[in-house]
Amino acid sequence: MKTENLIQKCIDTVRVLSADAVQKANSGHPGTPMALAPLGHILWSQVMHYNPNNPEWANRDRFVLSCGHACMLQYSYLHLTGYKITLKDIENFRQLHSITAGHPEYGLTPGIEVTTGPLGQGFANGVGMAITQQYMAARYNKPDFNIFDYRIYAICSDGDLMEGISAEAASIAGHLGLGNMIYFYDNNHITIEGDTDITFEEDVSKRFEAYGWHVQNLPDINDLEALAEAIKNAQNETDRPSLIKVRSHIGYGSPNKHDTSAAHGSALGVEEVKLVKENFGFDPDKSFDVAPEVLDFYKIAGEKSAKNESDWNELYQNYKVRHPDLAKEYEDITAGKLPEGWEKKLPVFEAGTELATRKASGKTLNAIAEFLPQLIGGSADLAPSTDTNLDAYSSFSAKHRDGRNFHFGIREHAMGAILNGMVLSKYLIPYGATFLIFSDYMRPPLRLASIMKIRPIMVFTHDSIALGEDGTTHQPVEQLIGLRTVPNMTVIRPADANETAQAWRVAIQHTTGPVAIVLTRQGVPIIDQKKYAEAKNLEHGAYILSDADGEPAIILIATGSEVHLILEAQAILKKNNISARVVSMPSWNLFDNQSAAYKEKVFPKKIRKRLAVEAGSSIGWLKYVTDDGDVISIDKFGESAPGEEVMKEYGFTVENVVKRAKKLLSDKEQN
Repeated sequence: MKTENLIQKCIDTVRVLSADAVQKANSGHPGTPMALAPLGHILWSQVMHYNPNNPEWANRDRFVLSCGHACMLQYSYLHLTGYKITLKDIENFRQLHSITAGHPEYGLTPGIEVTTGPLGQGFANGVGMAITQQYMAARYNKPDFNIFDYRIYAICSDGDLMEGISAEAASIAGHLGLGNMIYFYDNNHITIEGDTDITFEEDVSKRFEAYGWHVQNLPDINDLEALAEAIKNAQNETDRPSLIKVRSHIGYGSPNKHDTSAAHGSALGVEEVKLVKENFGFDPDKSFDVAPEVLDFYKIAGEKSAKNESDWNELYQNYKVRHPDLAKEYEDITAGKLPEGWEKKLPVFEAGTELATRKASGKTLNAIAEFLPQLIGGSADLAPSTDTNLDAYSSFSAKHRDGRNFHFGIREHAMGAILNGMVLSKYLIPYGATFLIFSDYMRPPLRLASIMKIRPIMVFTHDSIALGEDGTTHQPVEQLIGLRTVPNMTVIRPADANETAQAWRVAIQHTTGPVAIVLTRQGVPIIDQKKYAEAKNLEHGAYILSDADGEPAIILIATGSEVHLILEAQAILKKNNISARVVSMPSWNLFDNQSAAYKEKVFPKKIRKRLAVEAGSSIGWLKYVTDDGDVISIDKFGESAPGEEVMKEYGFTVENVVKRAKKLLSDKEQN
């Protein structure tokens, strides 16, 4: 078979495989993978560096399918080039316990770099991946040793570019001059509702040129030579991210459904799939049929690409000889090892003064940054307020790739997704910061981080109505419970400066999901660790901070700035001959993972009178206070006034804690 004919058969095989898989599942998106098959062919057979036998090779090129609904394109090429995805897996597309889910899922399928589903997320994830490569190159590359020079290739759709997150991410990528990004815009003119001209008429090329991107326009995705040349041009453009706009035809090869929304979000239909096969010269009565010559072609392509790792391994062995200290540092970090004794660098704060927990967080970050080169991050234009600047280090920029401070701009949504892309390197421990109220802008990337069980660290400050004068729009109420309910997410609201330092210890050691550290704007008393329990107990999620003399009549529970209220209330109750236990509960999530015995120790079942105090929603507290308990909380929006006045107005005072505790016990006597 002539080479050009074989190549065409290879491309058409992916188109037919995609149509077959979606048809068998009777669910999915066949049209886009059918349209994009030529681009996939060029990427996997000519362009990208990867190793099917080691999908996590450190210097591999990263591929992101931002339009995750087109995942049959990626699954097909992963299968054909030798990844551990069988034809049976393709046949089980979208089925229970299959590794070929309806959208790509990180950790489920070999070769999938990131979980993409909500449009625009993958676009921004790729920016984080590109930042990571640049940072690692600046730290580890040496003359004659380009250890990290991989690129990020991504495919995005009209839908990705309509979502606002892509605008945020594209803007910062252009500003940073991330020339290691090569993105393909699939310009197929079709969305679920019909032609894109019903909602989308902007000039995308001019838009990205305005962002500072290098832009090329290709009129026909089936022109393989033009595709290859455009990619080469993009590779040579190292000072700007590249966008290659390619005109494709959704459902290509489908006689009746090409260039229509009917090919977008549902199976083509049994008869139409047969027509597709006939159109491409395939047997219409055979399904999931891959010719031996096609298998051989892609197997050779996969083996050829795998040689890139062999060459890299040889380079890296020589690097280890020349730069042993850097090599050891890199290997320790990627193995998840932290420097021995780094926890001893955590600051200890003396009691007797007040300090906002956001300020304590900043002091902690600066105390440990020297010992953790993988710890980098920044804020969505709020570093002076969130105290997240690393004072001894420069800012990451187009000129300074070794900077450890990031200026994400007022782009909270993109910041979250960029952090996800950074942490997926399995090297960096990235953090991002904003006010707690603006976590609402970040819910999609936080949820995806939780799905992937990866650990970006979020610093959320200005954590309650105590922030004061900015009023209802900036005072969080429902955000804490919203974050706590996300599976695999750990939310920590420390009581004082020392709990804040311990929160950072827990966050850095945690590896199975995102961590949110929630901090105060206002100063809070530093708790005396000699008089009360040590803050290191934060790792349990809840602990007995101060116990009663004898068996307690009531348990007082609080988080964050409200802990000092219940400590003071305990002393007053004691003068009234009422014994109270004080429990600091910085993290529901951590506490829920403790043993039954530990939970019983902190909250004995026989002590039913419990009072929880938190300047947030009451939802969820019933689990801990029981039916005989009570909650001082806020289930409405706050007001614009000085923080102390707002807190007093809503009952967050020592006097009210004492009053409500007495009422609980009085109710017990009446019963």
